[in-house]
Amino acid sequence: MSTDKRFDGRVAFITGAARGQGRNHAIRLASEGASIIAVDICSQIDSVPYAMASQADLEETVAQVEDAGGKIFATTADVRDRAGLGTALEAGVARFGVPDIVLANAGISPQRAVEPDPQQVFVDTIETNLVGVWNTLSLVAPMMIERDAGGAIVITSSAQGLIGRGGDGSGAASAYAASKHGVVGLMRSFSAWLAPHSIRVNTVHPTGVRTPMVEHPDMMAWVAADPERGAAMSNPMPVFMVEVSDVTEAVLYLVGESGRYLTGVALPVDAGFTSK
Repeated sequence: MSTDKRFDGRVAFITGAARGQGRNHAIRLASEGASIIAVDICSQIDSVPYAMASQADLEETVAQVEDAGGKIFATTADVRDRAGLGTALEAGVARFGVPDIVLANAGISPQRAVEPDPQQVFVDTIETNLVGVWNTLSLVAPMMIERDAGGAIVITSSAQGLIGRGGDGSGAASAYAASKHGVVGLMRSFSAWLAPHSIRVNTVHPTGVRTPMVEHPDMMAWVAADPERGAAMSNPMPVFMVEVSDVTEAVLYLVGESGRYLTGVALPVDAGFTSK
């Protein structure tokens, strides 16, 4: 009986890997044979109201990947800091080789009922969610081209990257929707550029996912502050939020042999949110 795993010999570079979606993607890929290069900021951005991932969270990702039988190189890096992110990526490449799977997953969602500084939260969100994705892709894509063995990139967007429902003009809500729309533009640009190199680029668009980025009092207060917003943010299917595993399944479909001819695709995992 074959013991081959579907990602044996693959290397996956994952940003925002300390917890939530990024951690789950790392564990699943590692359990199926991939070596993981994991980065996370592991510190607080002042305009973000919830507690961001910590060094202890990243260490827990390492422990869970290793418990799943996988190999991982994990280090701190801020996707807004291109030089620092590049250094982290190069260290991971020295350990495992050039990635052929890239998950540009790092992001923030700092909505709250009352914003102390709307302009700062707008800038921080765009720099993390949009500039950070460009930094990630533009650093790793030339390596993948030079490696000349194809690959797959998935950017974590959002259902709000396909619509703009629930916006209220605030810095966080406006920037979140704009940043998640923006990464679709990056996906389409990079997918056209990289297709001749057999490197596929897609986006995944979840509705609310049960993670610390969403499940915190400030986000709940923002939703509850306007009954119309609460109704607008609900899913047509009878589920309040999806699980991280639901997003992981979509990601593995896109980066695996199952998605070998899919590129330039915006894939909703949204319980019908974008169909309302």
